[in-house]
Amino acid sequence: MTEPPRPPGSGDPGNYPPEPTSPGPFPSAEPPTAPLSGAPGPAGYPPAGGYPPPTGDQPPSGGYPPAGGYPPPGGYPPPGGYPAGGAYGGPGGGYANNEDKTWALVAHFGGAAGALVSFGPLGFVAPLIAYLARGQQSPTVRAHALAALNFQILWSIIAFVLLFVSWCLLFLPSIAVVVIQILFGIIAGIKANEGNPYRYPMTANFIK
Repeated sequence: MTEPPRPPGSGDPGNYPPEPTSPGPFPSAEPPTAPLSGAPGPAGYPPAGGYPPPTGDQPPSGGYPPAGGYPPPGGYPPPGGYPAGGAYGGPGGGYANNEDKTWALVAHFGGAAGALVSFGPLGFVAPLIAYLARGQQSPTVRAHALAALNFQILWSIIAFVLLFVSWCLLFLPSIAVVVIQILFGIIAGIKANEGNPYRYPMTANFIK
């Protein structure tokens, strides 16, 4: 009766070939293809878990910056980045528009011109026109027109009175009054052109 075959390793040593050892003077228990301890895995990559944790300055996976990191399309600044009124403001010197500046100049230079043409009594006409035409719509024009109007009214009255007195004095007082009206009207007009209000000397507040 034949004996049934015994399973491998059940007391029949020597029937299996010995495990191959690595060449060299020192045998090794690891097979020749096993990587060294701590060496990177296949294809040069470190073992799983060998990467350091990502720092806060690295972008998220995919290489894209976080949401909101891009500027608005077209390279334009965000809304509200421009100064009020756009890249170009209104006329310089505190005027809302060119029309206000024009009427302010009419009030001052027109008063001087009216005094010159009428020899004094009509210096108030141009400031009065500026006040009635634009003073109710623009506080700036109103302030300039009132300053010129109050000044020219006072000196127009003086010029009118002196016209009658000057017949005996060769018109010298009237000439002096007209010169005052013209001089300060021109000075006020120059200040108005720069955007600055001018306080007339020797004036009165007839109109408020």
